[in-house]
Amino acid sequence: MSSLPRRVKSEARAHTSEDDELPSFLNSSSESEEEEEEWEPKGRTAKRRQLPKKNEAKTKKVAAAQSAVARKKVKKVAIKEEMDVSLPIAPAEDNGMQLLKPKEDDVGTKPKTLNQKPEVPKKMEINSFHGKNANYLESDEKPSTSIPVVGNQVKHEKSEEDFAPDEPPFKKIKSTTCPEGKPVKNLGGNRVKEEFEMNWDIVQALSEITNVEPWVCANLIRLFQEENTIPFIARYRKELINNLEADALREVQQTLEELHTVAKKTHTMIQKLKKEGKLSGCLLTALLNCRTSEELDHVSAPYKTGSKGTKAQRAKQLGLEPAALSLLQNPMELNLFSYIRPNTKGLSTIQEVEAGVQHILADIFAKDKDTLDFIRKLCQQRYVCIQSALAKVSSKSGNEKDIDKFQLYHEFSCNIKNIQHHQILAINRGENLKILTVKVNIPDGVKNEFCLWCVNERWRPKQFLKPELMRILRNSVEDAYKRLIYPLLCREFRSKLTSDAEKESVMMFGRNLRQLLLTSPVRGRTLMGVDPGYKHGCKLAIISPTSQILHTDVVYLHSGQGFREAEKIKRLLLQHNCSTVVIGNGTACRETEAYFADLIMKKYFAPLDVVYCIVSEAGASIYSVSPEASKEMPDLDPNLRSAVSIARRVQDPLAELVKIEPKHIGVGMYQHDVSQTLLKATLDSVVEECVSFVGVDINICSEILLRHIAGLNANRAKNIIEWREKNGPFINREQLKEVKGLGPKSFQQCAGFIRFNQEYIKTFCSSKKTEVGSHVLLTKAGAQGKKKSKPTPCASQQPNPLDQTCIHPESYNIAMRFLSFIGGNANDIGKSDMQQKVNAVIQKEGLEGTAKRLNTTVHTLQLIIDGLTQPEGFDIRTDFDKPDFKRSIVCFEDLSVGAVLTGKVENATPFGVFVDIGVGKAGLIPVRNITEAKLSKVKKRRSLGLGPGERVEVKVLNVDVPRLRITLDLIRVL
Repeated sequence: MSSLPRRVKSEARAHTSEDDELPSFLNSSSESEEEEEEWEPKGRTAKRRQLPKKNEAKTKKVAAAQSAVARKKVKKVAIKEEMDVSLPIAPAEDNGMQLLKPKEDDVGTKPKTLNQKPEVPKKMEINSFHGKNANYLESDEKPSTSIPVVGNQVKHEKSEEDFAPDEPPFKKIKSTTCPEGKPVKNLGGNRVKEEFEMNWDIVQALSEITNVEPWVCANLIRLFQEENTIPFIARYRKELINNLEADALREVQQTLEELHTVAKKTHTMIQKLKKEGKLSGCLLTALLNCRTSEELDHVSAPYKTGSKGTKAQRAKQLGLEPAALSLLQNPMELNLFSYIRPNTKGLSTIQEVEAGVQHILADIFAKDKDTLDFIRKLCQQRYVCIQSALAKVSSKSGNEKDIDKFQLYHEFSCNIKNIQHHQILAINRGENLKILTVKVNIPDGVKNEFCLWCVNERWRPKQFLKPELMRILRNSVEDAYKRLIYPLLCREFRSKLTSDAEKESVMMFGRNLRQLLLTSPVRGRTLMGVDPGYKHGCKLAIISPTSQILHTDVVYLHSGQGFREAEKIKRLLLQHNCSTVVIGNGTACRETEAYFADLIMKKYFAPLDVVYCIVSEAGASIYSVSPEASKEMPDLDPNLRSAVSIARRVQDPLAELVKIEPKHIGVGMYQHDVSQTLLKATLDSVVEECVSFVGVDINICSEILLRHIAGLNANRAKNIIEWREKNGPFINREQLKEVKGLGPKSFQQCAGFIRFNQEYIKTFCSSKKTEVGSHVLLTKAGAQGKKKSKPTPCASQQPNPLDQTCIHPESYNIAMRFLSFIGGNANDIGKSDMQQKVNAVIQKEGLEGTAKRLNTTVHTLQLIIDGLTQPEGFDIRTDFDKPDFKRSIVCFEDLSVGAVLTGKVENATPFGVFVDIGVGKAGLIPVRNITEAKLSKVKKRRSLGLGPGERVEVKVLNVDVPRLRITLDLIRVL
């Protein structure tokens, strides 16, 4: 705290004491119920701006006296002092890194951040801000990984374009909280200021749910609030997230959104109840304790408008609440007979009065946090199971085929701790179809122990109870358990199991989709795509190695004309020198495959050595009638477009599959039963991750592919294409800033994932040189100088060799210093000479030593090394599997137990992996047969499971011909 001036100290304390009294939203008007969806808190924004104002009062007075010109000069000088760029390249961006770091005892080898010196005092790390209102989000400054700070020099501010549009004051706090530009490890002890304060800490809650360290959670909350994308965080902010992978980041993001939703709903409910005059202190506490939607619904249900009111509320309206409270606190003075009113319904007899008191007590017990915590803990220690049985109605009137599908669950029981995700989804589907009945079974021992604990400990009366009053108390506890607590527990268990199963299903779909999108492209081949069909024929499309459509046709292979059509196919293959056939796996796929396999075996296409592969055509028909397809292939019949799409799926799977809505690709499990919002968000995020990590060449990629780059959207992609058409190709990343709608934040997010083919740009620049020369002469002579709107080419229009790498522009300065340190040249990127120089230095100095020398982090340096040493045109997909090309076919009837075959993984689920072994029906490798010993040691794996596209060797364990089921055992991964 010593680094903060005294006035700021007192200001921080003032904020703390004010905000500790009541949650801020209780003082706001009830009209704020329908607040904006965006989670950028207004309240917090206002508070953040107060701190720098106080701190900079003097500076502002001085600044006011200066002229605008003088101010500009000062700013220019400041930037000159700060930056040391040896090449005319992009100015280093402020890269957003002043976030939380692990404490000394949290992490063994904690990642070091740029400009951080080991002797940062712990006092400053932990005690910078205090109390509930202590907020590491107070400062919006982040230390750069790219700009060195000399000595104790205060970092100067950069030009306005580095600021977020509406948040200039946030940057100015940097000189107070962080005078040396070092990353402060732990501002405010992991506390994060939220718009809607709850009785639980969002960082702690997020950490408990996701099992991610609190400091990482705090950093992620901040990064997401600043609208950073998952690909950007996963690649360029590794040290702030402890090297988490994209899947884990997505899980944290989804959990954070759920917690935000609960907090927002709670806030709305409090405002509503306050307006209606129903808000009591106890109810407020109960609402602010809610962590899940189920808890919130349980607490708020009785107060919802339109509800008849609970039995307890009706009893309270009859005036029985004092009697109920008296029974617990002062039972000696309680006389229930005094409450009898013969003419009032509900009070006419002593039994009715007792029932009313019982209902009020049951309501009190069921809403008490300690009571609910005790019963939940008790359930965790006991055997609680979920049971499903065949519904009586369905067994009489249901469709027998549907009933047979759920045969496993007709008499099913499983401990809720051990039940599998796919089992939950299957049971839920059966229940929705009214084929199954489902219940949660909590043993009687739980009820008995709970009732004893309530009567003897938690709700034990303060004085002696008469037997009749003791009976009421016992009945109240039993009533609370049976009528209120047991149904709540069942709802909670079912909801938690379903939510976890849905999340796992969505994550599995995401993993499968990633594996499919990253299938290795088959480059340099002319391909024939075949969309099989019976009546309407098989649609053919031949595409060139650069994806141009060379020829389209329709052949009728399955209507007695097969031999005649074979001549046409042979002629087309020879004419275009095409030796690879890609067959869609839809209707008539088996027959079409048999047809081609037969011709190949007879060497009909000689001298061509033709091979074929089967590819999923999921979504091809939907795409062929979409506006994108009409725009891309306007003159082509929609039926023929699907054949083009099938061929392109092998040539460049990523570029083709991004055109189709992810859920139509069909590599999921129970995808129609899960939350469609969650599914869409996750799959879109996976597509964005894949496209970004592979990278796109800005000068040749399609608009559809550009949309999925981190930081871009449909509108920005369209503007980039328009700029490219109007001004010619982009020369370097810096030019992206000239595109309309692409501000500093969007540039920061997308720049690292956009590539530039240096050969193409050099050719383009050399052809322009003559034009540039004549333009300069004209300008000197004064002729037409003013009419020229385009400026003369300057540094920003020079090609930068680093633009072909995965290095982010914010780290260019470090990359150039590293190059001069190893004695390398930027033009040698990707060459073996560069690899040798890098290896020599790293072997001598070590990675950490080199990073320390360059004043950067190990993660940033590793990324720079990867960028400099990867060969030109490097593609991460080369590590993934190619399609499985075949020449012959096996039939289902040919299969025998013990046969060893090779196949390709088609889909992965939590219960096993489906493998296409070329018999028209995928076989299943149960999850128990997939062990670590059988998996490839060479390939890095995200999990133990296999993913779509992987080639495997399997053994047939069982063939069930009537049900068309094949059980396989995994021998090894090829």
